Order: sequence, then structure tokens, then C-alpha cells
Amino acid sequence: MGQRTPLYDLHLALGAKMVDFGGWDMPLHYGSQVEEHHQVRRDCGVFDVSHMTVVDVQGADALRYLQRLLANDVSRLQSPGKALYSAMLNEEGGVIDDLIVYLLGTPEVPAYRLVVNAATRDKDLVWLRAQITDFAVELRERSDFAMFAVQGPKARARTAELVSQSRASLIHELKPFQGLPDGNWFIARTGYTGEDGLEIMLPAGEAVAFFNDLVGAGISPIGLGARDTLRLEAGLNLYGQDMDEQSTPLTCNLAWTVAWEPSGRAFIGREALQRQHEAGGYPRLVGVVLEERGVLRAHQVVRVAGVGEGEITSGSFSPTLGKSIALARVPAKTGDRAEVEIRGKWYPLRVVQPSFVRHGKVLI
Repeated sequence: MGQRTPLYDLHLALGAKMVDFGGWDMPLHYGSQVEEHHQVRRDCGVFDVSHMTVVDVQGADALRYLQRLLANDVSRLQSPGKALYSAMLNEEGGVIDDLIVYLLGTPEVPAYRLVVNAATRDKDLVWLRAQITDFAVELRERSDFAMFAVQGPKARARTAELVSQSRASLIHELKPFQGLPDGNWFIARTGYTGEDGLEIMLPAGEAVAFFNDLVGAGISPIGLGARDTLRLEAGLNLYGQDMDEQSTPLTCNLAWTVAWEPSGRAFIGREALQRQHEAGGYPRLVGVVLEERGVLRAHQVVRVAGVGEGEITSGSFSPTLGKSIALARVPAKTGDRAEVEIRGKWYPLRVVQPSFVRHGKVLI
């Protein structure tokens, strides 16, 4: 038996098929994964993401600590609640995890909130603590929170109808990639689906009642299956598949999250990353589309004529496109065509930018 979120019994009552995910018993779907996917693209749905790990960072050296720890530049967070996405690297530039960091305090008296992956919790906490060294910082894991993601074009409007006036006002005022507290709730305009939406942290004891409010108002519960196809269509990486400690931000389409300036900021992994950047020729993560019938899956071999081989990192049928799509790590000189091996046969692939659908619009 895995770990359970406060909503475990409610998921069963709603007819969820439960699966193990990173040591947690989580809902895969509540009936039809494809219908759940479409519901989020066209309207909105709610995900239980209480398995995610939340860590608060505070203390006089909180900013200096995160400037060392993360490849992105946390000093860019200049207004309360502003968030950024970053990789956390080892000394070789490998990705230990990807995370979101929010500014909780002010630039003058900073405190921060990190949201990291569930499956990497244990190693992340060990790493975070090991990097404190002589920094005056305090880490606090917020296991007292439950966390929901309400995602889709109607997510904010529908959620605002079900909360207090102050929380409704906050929901309407939030800018993308911003999260702010209201009492003992923390509401952010972030997500993992390629649609607008909210991620809400609230006391675990309030989780069942609020989830029931959402579902009772007609907001569909959505499982991990649709969460995966939604994030794949959006071109969002999944840790452990599209990136890990053997890949760097440069080889998993995350170069945009590396802040090279200021040049004197010695973040962990910088030297190794600079060597790779200067040498060039490293593999890259691309999107691929299978134009024929078939399903793309992780670890299928991809070959590029006259260039070399790569592999699928994440693949699935795309409900929005009606085709199989994937992310693939391929040689640097790959053009717009490749092939994939499926059950001993080779099929043509179209190579595209690794973002297929965002905000309901097809991008390829």
C-alpha cells in the first residue's frame, strides 16, 4: 500500500481507478481518460495533486542559498507572489529535479516556497539540506497542506464562484505565474496542462469539503492519465522520463531556464553546463508526430538518416490531435524528418517544436 492523500476515500467513492505513482496511491481516471482530457481543454477539471512536495525557505540567506541551488535567477522575483520555473542541478549539470519557486515575502525580506515532484521528495530533501552549509536558512516541509489543480479555460471563473469574496477577488486579480496567500490558503495561477488555471494549497483538513464543493458544482475530477496527455500536448517535461540526472537543461529543452547572467553567480552545475554549451553538438529534445496509425512510447528508437539515433522519452495518443505524439531526444543535426521503430518496423515521423497544443490551440 502506498501513501495516500486526504482525498483517497473520496476518489474511491467517485469511481477512480487507483494506481501507484511515485509511492502514492493516486487516481488514474474516473471512467474515461480521453473524456477527462477533453473536459480540461474545453471547460475545466480538478486534479488532486496533494502528493507534490512543498518546502518553505526562509532566513537571512534565503536568496543567496537559492541563487546557489538553482540554475534560474531567483533575484528576478521582484513582486510578492511572483514565481519562476527552474531546474536544480548536480555538479555535472544533471537535473536533480525541476520545480517552481514563489516569492512569499518581499525582495527586502525574502522568503520562498518551493514545489517539487512527489517521486523525488526524499532525494530532494537530502540535497536541499546538504546545500545549506553556512547559509543562514531554514527549510520547512509543508506536509500540512493538501493541493488541488483546477485547470482549463473556465477554471478561474468556476472556482471563484465557490470561494469567499476575498479569495474570488484574488483569483480574478492573479497574473500568470503568480501565487498569493488568503488566510491559510495559497492560490497560484500556475499549472501543468497548457491551459489557464489555478493550483490551490489549503489545510489538509479542509480538502475533502472543498473538493466536494468543486465536484458538486459540476467541475469534473481528473486523473493522472489525462494529466499526462495534457502535459505532453503542451510540451511539458516529466521528471524521470524527459529529464533526469543523466540529462542537462541543454538536452531537455530547458536552456531557457538557465540564467547565465550575472556571470559571477556560481550556481551548482554551472561549470559543467558552460563546457557543454561551448562544445555544442549535444542532443536536443524535440516533438515528433506519427502520421500513420500506431502509438509512440518511451524508449522506442528514433533514427535520423545520415545523422544518427535517438529515442522517445514520452509518447502517447493525443486526444486533441487524433494522432500519436511524443517528445524525443535526438542528435543535434536532426532536421524535420525522422523514423521510429515500432515492433520491428520503421515508421516516418515529422519533427516539430516540442509544444503541440497550448490554450486550446494546435501549434503544429
